[in-house]
Amino acid sequence: MPLEWIILMGGIILFLSVFTSKVMYRFGVPTLIIFISLGMLLGSEGIGGFYFDDYKLAGTIAQVALMVIIFSGGFDTSWQTARSSARLAITLSSAGVILTALLVGTFAHYALGLSWLEGFLLGSIISSTDAAAVFSIFRSKNLNLKGNLASTLEVESGSNDPFAYMMTLLFISLIQGSAGGIGWMLLLQVSVGVAIGFLIGFAATWFINHVNLAIDGLYIIIAVAVMMLSFGLASSLGGNGYLAVYLSGIVMGNRPLTHKISLVKFFDGLTWLMQILLFFTLGLLVFPSHVLGVFWQGLAIALFISFVGRPLAIALIMVLFKRSLQETALISWVGFRGAASIVFAILPLMYQLPAGELIFNIVFFVAFFSVLIQGSLLVPFAKWLGLSEKEGTVLTTFTDYRGDTYADLLAVKVPADSAAVDRKIRELDIPSHILIAFIKRGKSVITPRANTVIQGNDVLMLASDSKEELLRIAKMEQVKPRLKKSVQEKTS
Repeated sequence: MPLEWIILMGGIILFLSVFTSKVMYRFGVPTLIIFISLGMLLGSEGIGGFYFDDYKLAGTIAQVALMVIIFSGGFDTSWQTARSSARLAITLSSAGVILTALLVGTFAHYALGLSWLEGFLLGSIISSTDAAAVFSIFRSKNLNLKGNLASTLEVESGSNDPFAYMMTLLFISLIQGSAGGIGWMLLLQVSVGVAIGFLIGFAATWFINHVNLAIDGLYIIIAVAVMMLSFGLASSLGGNGYLAVYLSGIVMGNRPLTHKISLVKFFDGLTWLMQILLFFTLGLLVFPSHVLGVFWQGLAIALFISFVGRPLAIALIMVLFKRSLQETALISWVGFRGAASIVFAILPLMYQLPAGELIFNIVFFVAFFSVLIQGSLLVPFAKWLGLSEKEGTVLTTFTDYRGDTYADLLAVKVPADSAAVDRKIRELDIPSHILIAFIKRGKSVITPRANTVIQGNDVLMLASDSKEELLRIAKMEQVKPRLKKSVQEKTS
């Protein structure tokens, strides 16, 4: 096919993806369903008739896309909000993944006739949940949950992919007969992933805040380079690249950072592009007739993990944390299989395992089933359990929305004798979700950066979605606040 036709088709596909997302987003339909359906429609058994079965290429595209999605998930997570529920969330993302994988594997062995190792491999692949699918529904419905459940699900969904990836690699190695050094491999996966993630996250934050670039767009290139460096370095040293980029994203997203709002918007758009590319590629890769050929096996696994496997694993953990039955039921229900599960399902095909194609088709069916059924019932189920929060908004769970959706602006004048004088913005004690929109200095208006030095009598225009927070800041500065409505709103 000529290059110009490939480019033309790519533009049409992106346009259709954006248009359908805008329409279906209002109804809470996850992007996975939309983009995969487009891929299947144009695939070998659809109206497009495009034959694609290059699992190696698909695996490469999928891993790169998943790297971006996981990094952006960490970058968007507000640690200040998630801190109180982090211990529970991390337990769910680690012990919960292991328990779910073992339960599903046992069921697959007896119900489907898979070997023990093949069953556990299948369980490992579908043991993680899809944060993008979960929060596309929450955001489209602007639904928040009581008791920090939203932040618990955000951290659990974002951090369980690395654990599922390690489990998947573990059972692939066992099936191939390379059992030696597995303990050392797991140790390297976690220790190197954590070390590289934190090290690069803090180093990158310091570097971005101190480097003085004449072109603002270069900061975006640095951030992309940091993401790639974190994943690549950790993986080359035997560590878990997904864990490294997730932690790097969390560190960078929760510290004062030059051009942070621009970076958030850039990664938001890049993540959408990667989701379109990922799911569309997977849609092309799958053969619908093959998936229908494992309908009963897929349905059995989907029903088991949705109503037995994950609920039982979650219940065992929630009991230890003394959480209510309603919270246990909701977290159990929010166990959508999505991007990570399908990406990991490509690995058995790449390693040419005997049951690789069967596992891939079952995982594809389970992911489609869980997002379609559980996703469509998530909001009414949360309301039925009495866990929806009418007064709150799920947007405050994310760093990209905290400080990016503004209800008010507050003008704060810095007295000449203030301790803030001659200090850089990044050194000020201002919460990360409050944005300095601009600085008025005499007759000039200055665009603030992390290294901008505050001068006496500067007027800082602070923006936030919380009037109470702005009033508290104003009281600390001992100035009379002047509040007015802002026209700046999140446009995504």
